[in-house]
Amino acid sequence: MMTQFWTSTPLDNMTPEQWESLCDGCGKCCLNKIIDDDTDKLYYTNAACHLLDDESCSCRQYPDRFTYVPECTAITPDNIAELTWLPDSCAYRRLHVGKGLPSWHPLITGSKDAMHAAGISVQGKTVNEMKVKYLEDCIVLWPMLDIE
Repeated sequence: MMTQFWTSTPLDNMTPEQWESLCDGCGKCCLNKIIDDDTDKLYYTNAACHLLDDESCSCRQYPDRFTYVPECTAITPDNIAELTWLPDSCAYRRLHVGKGLPSWHPLITGSKDAMHAAGISVQGKTVNEMKVKYLEDCIVLWPMLDIE
């Protein structure tokens, strides 16, 4: 059996290809979030970046996303510890805190199907941020779901 690179390679030693492949493609990082100024509590919304394809859960302009959305955050080995807004289900976050990849992860299953079936992705659950007047009206709990 071939060694699974994510179990033997530290995050900061991964090749760019390995790093990118860790992304499960759930789309949760593309959701708008609200932080309560008084409590610092984080709230997820179902209002997604206008570049997110709600069906495939992929960015329509991934290679050029910073041109279209300058505030988009690149997730890197250098900033993963600071990105506390990433959901617990995020592979980058899971590996950073010492958890393994879940059984539904596309690197384990070979496709996004199990992730979608487990309800982990944003597939069919979002609204385009351009159609939202008040983000507070879009707060949802499902992005915090983590299985395993």
